[in-house]
This record gives sequence, C-alpha cells and structure tokens, in this order.
Amino acid sequence: MAARPYWHGQIRLSLVSLPVNVYAALNRARQVPLHEMSRATGRRVHHQKIAEGEPVAREDLIRGYEYEKGEYVLLEPEEIAALKIPSRETLDIVQFVDKDEIDEAYFDAPYYVVPEGRAAEEAFAVIREALRDTGKLGIGQVAISGRERLCALKPYGKGMLLELLHYKDEVRSATAYFEDIADTPVDKDQLELAEELIRRKSAPFDPGKFHDHYHEALRELIDAKLGHRTPRAVTEEKPHGTVINLTDALRKSLGSAGKPSRPKPKPRSRRG
Repeated sequence: MAARPYWHGQIRLSLVSLPVNVYAALNRARQVPLHEMSRATGRRVHHQKIAEGEPVAREDLIRGYEYEKGEYVLLEPEEIAALKIPSRETLDIVQFVDKDEIDEAYFDAPYYVVPEGRAAEEAFAVIREALRDTGKLGIGQVAISGRERLCALKPYGKGMLLELLHYKDEVRSATAYFEDIADTPVDKDQLELAEELIRRKSAPFDPGKFHDHYHEALRELIDAKLGHRTPRAVTEEKPHGTVINLTDALRKSLGSAGKPSRPKPKPRSRRG
C-alpha cells in the first residue's frame, strides 16, 4: 500500500490485541490551493513569526499556556511529545453501542483501518464480523493529530472504519437554535403530498452523481486566466418565485417529478 499510515498502533479488546494501520479516508489533495498574494506586485505573501517586534526562527518556537493575562507556562515540544497516555499507541475498545445510537452531530472524520501483516488478519476479521453481526460500534479513545480523540470503530467492507467523534462539550446544544420554531400543526393533505414527492425522488445514494460546483467554477476561472479567455458561463437554475400556496407548490413539484418508479430489490451489502 503506497499511502503512509496516519496512525499506527494496537486495537485492544479485553485480552485480544491486534496491530493495525490507520489511513485518512478523506482526500484533501483535491482542494485547489490558493495563496495570499500582493495585488500591487503579484508576488506571494509570506508570514513571519514576530515576538515584541523581533522575528523568531522556526526552531525557536515553543508552546505556551496563558494562565493569567500576559503570563504563560512555557512547554517545550519534547515535553509535549513525552506525555504518557495509553491511547498514543493503543486504541482500547471500552464499550459497545448500537450503530444508530450516536447522534450525527458527534461524527467528525473517517479513517480506514487495516490489519498490519498476515498474522493480524484472523483477529481483525473476527472483530469486524462480530461488530457487523451484532450491529454494534466499538467505542474508545485514540491519540491522533496532537490530541486524544473519542472514536467509534465499525465494519466497512473488508476492513473497518474509525470515525473520530466530538466530545460532549464540543457540540453546542440544539435547543438554543430550535426553541423558537413554532409547534405548527401539519396539514394532512400537504403531508401526504410531501411524502409522495419524497417517494418519487428517492433513489440509491450514488456520490459520483454529485459534483463540487464551487471547485469546478474555481478551476474554470483559473484555466480561463491562464488561457487569456473569458470563463465559460455556468447556467444556474433560477427559483420559480416565492411559494404562495404550499399545496399548489407540492402538486406542481409532483408533476415535475414524474411517475414513481418501482423499487428495485436491494442487494445485500457488506459495508457496515
């Protein structure tokens, strides 16, 4: 495997331990890198570290915690690196929860988990299939990206997926945002129309059908400037105007959605 592991260590379940490599599942390289530039000169802007008006070399940078206004505890990189926490090298599965039990707001970033070496594949497969058959997620903590993260382990095809989770105090309560939403009674006819619209527009999820329009427009702008031409116009579907009557809008939407298609039998999935 060409990719370099993002984390390497042991997954431990009670007395069972197996070595694994963890790889970032997200492809950050697809993002278009934009740099800060000087409009006057067209040259790239470089930032410099300054302390009391004096530049500081990279090798002289350390960390500091402000315990009082203007007063800091200084921490050397070696001191931080030497912190002894078990999750730096071991992901200890401490409990299991139903796979639908965790609120979606707590999920952060996915990572692929792969057994390291043939000797680890048997235990890896047993844990993977046990999670799959029971419909459970393994919960633990892992030191990754310079901090200890809460995480969930679940089966994913032939491998497993490690989902980093937010801690409780990192997620804002939804109550403050939703409390002003009125408890409006739902019209039965409108509800039936909306449900029928959902049924007609339902289809298996295919992420390949969706494109990052901002990314494509930005690439087109860059290519146009390189080619000394005008960027191609992107046609954007305009809204049909303000919805005055919800029932009429739902009925018109149903007409444009076409007739409902017969649901196809779902193939048995082995992904989680």
